[in-house]
Amino acid sequence: MAFGNGMVDILLVEDNRELAELLGTFLKRDGYAVEHKESGEQALAFLKENRAKLILLDIMLPGMDGFGFCADVRKTSNTPIIMMSARVDKEDQMNGFALGADDYVEKPVDADILLAKIGALMRRNYDLRQGNTLIHSGAVSIDKDAKQVFFHGQEVSLTVKEYELLLLLAENPGRTLSKEYLFNQIWGIDSFSESQTLTVHIKMLRDKIEEEPGRPRRIKTVWGVGYRYEEN
Repeated sequence: MAFGNGMVDILLVEDNRELAELLGTFLKRDGYAVEHKESGEQALAFLKENRAKLILLDIMLPGMDGFGFCADVRKTSNTPIIMMSARVDKEDQMNGFALGADDYVEKPVDADILLAKIGALMRRNYDLRQGNTLIHSGAVSIDKDAKQVFFHGQEVSLTVKEYELLLLLAENPGRTLSKEYLFNQIWGIDSFSESQTLTVHIKMLRDKIEEEPGRPRRIKTVWGVGYRYEEN
């Protein structure tokens, strides 16, 4: 159940291999790409290099338990988390929610209920709502109403021009936009700004939304033409 492209739909953290295989089968049948890890430590290591749209988390894990894992994830990410447990006492559920879990399912897991909960959380977090006012592009989220940008769940402070440039690029993923087009759209054809201004703003954006600004994965340079935004 491994996918090496840096983004999966669901990260399943479950130490029971038989249950993990069963859940993986249900989830993949419903169209989800699944990555399975048997411990919180393995899952955290995976998340350092990759992203998941949703985490399905067993509470009783070897080593770090689900509560510790949830607390750790919430330090840097708002990725939806569904906790699973055979222990359904109120205290456990309240603890899970207090640590940032979005939902809680009882073991043995009812596959239909689980899929319904996953579908609801996915829609709530990733669908384009309110007339496409939210853009989710890998680790970058743009709220057009609030003019806010989030990177790995953390708000990024952008200038007005940086924001406008990022929005224009993100709304045209996979398309190469010429330097002239970008400059004219953001600064205006009659602008007194130098064309070098665009290059400077691209560099500043990369510093804020790239894991390695020197080796950008999102804002790609198309030499002699312009820039292309990739959804990573």
